[in-house]
Amino acid sequence: MRIPRIYTHQALEAGGEVVLEASAARHLMSVLRLKPGDALILFNGRGGEFSARLLTPEGKQVRVQVEQHQAGSPPSPLAITLAVGLSKGDRMDWVIQKAVELGVQRICPLFTKRSEVKLKGQRTERKLRHWQAIAQSACEQSGLNFVPRIDTPQNLEAVIVEPDLAASACKLILVPRTERSLAALLSSWPDKPPASAVLFSGPEGGFSDEEVALLMAREVIPVCLGPRVLRAETAPLAACALLQSHWGDWR
Repeated sequence: MRIPRIYTHQALEAGGEVVLEASAARHLMSVLRLKPGDALILFNGRGGEFSARLLTPEGKQVRVQVEQHQAGSPPSPLAITLAVGLSKGDRMDWVIQKAVELGVQRICPLFTKRSEVKLKGQRTERKLRHWQAIAQSACEQSGLNFVPRIDTPQNLEAVIVEPDLAASACKLILVPRTERSLAALLSSWPDKPPASAVLFSGPEGGFSDEEVALLMAREVIPVCLGPRVLRAETAPLAACALLQSHWGDWR
């Protein structure tokens, strides 16, 4: 059986012990049915991972012996930021989960003119906690030791002027049926691979013409993914896979 990987918020040190969070403890004991002495891997997003071993449970508490530190898998050399329009239902959950698996290092949920999702106050906080849990779970599954940053949803106008994003050498917007494909752009890129890329992808219905014009005025390059129009949850994932295969850790 594959050794389970568990994310924890706690500090980890070789030779120490930790009491796992309740959700992780339930997963290990009730779902995976681990027994005392079984191996697992712990990580906290602060660098590398630790081999560990399950100790005898004490009531509802599950204690773990932390063993050797190891480097684990490094993040992709291409730091991808995905700025994606909020989608209805569980589509946003799907995008976040799969984007993390693909190695995206930051996700910026966007309020756009065609977004039908409205978030305010406590609902926003609940959504952020939910999305972060999805990201942590995706890291556990995929072998990542770095938990991507998920921003509070913002308007497109606020995101585009953020210094870190504005300074990126490669800024792209997905626009169906535009003349240049992402694959063609990547193949003809004149310089060495950039260290970072920002990808803007719209909600259902895409970005409005005004939003596309706003992004292009900020030197964001419009690209398409080919002859077919992909769904809002499919397009950004396909684009991230292309970016990783040309410039990231899929080369």
